[in-house]
Amino acid sequence: MDKTPPRMDPRVLRTRQLLRNALIELLQEMEIEKISVNRLSERATINRVTFYLHYRDIPDMLEKMADDMIIEITGVLQKTPTSSNSSEEELPALISLLEHIAEHASFYKVVLASKRIPIFTDRLLKLLSELISARIEEIMEGGSRSTDGIQKDIAIWYGSSALIGTIVSWLRNDMPYTPLFLAKQFTLLRTTMR
Repeated sequence: MDKTPPRMDPRVLRTRQLLRNALIELLQEMEIEKISVNRLSERATINRVTFYLHYRDIPDMLEKMADDMIIEITGVLQKTPTSSNSSEEELPALISLLEHIAEHASFYKVVLASKRIPIFTDRLLKLLSELISARIEEIMEGGSRSTDGIQKDIAIWYGSSALIGTIVSWLRNDMPYTPLFLAKQFTLLRTTMR
């Protein structure tokens, strides 16, 4: 039995991309509360009825965009090769994540840095927490590093908050460092603070 998901109609993808781009443009100009379906549809150069074929309302659109963001990031991370060097295992994944964010900077600058739309920050924080939790489990099981006295939940809070805070600051400062340099700096910080 074939388990490949059915391909989405290119017209649907194009319409959703138009709406997404229009929303990001409008968010650069005004607060989310001031954006109406009419204004969004007009900016996207589509009919208002077409918007309702895809989304119930703007909060539903944000919810689906946040879902798409997590699917995209997860896909990027799954394609990332792992390193054999235990001290640099996280580096390729972190580089891939930062490259993805840099590639879609206009989107991430708006939803994470300038407007701080909670659904996007919360979803990304949840994903990062899950990734860090899995990494901590590996470290604890492998016994390669001392974890004496460190509470797992505190380590997860610290790691995920530091990472998302670094990403937000990087975006707010117009990404002055390359993804590779930032990932290496983050890794160096973590190793020196142990």
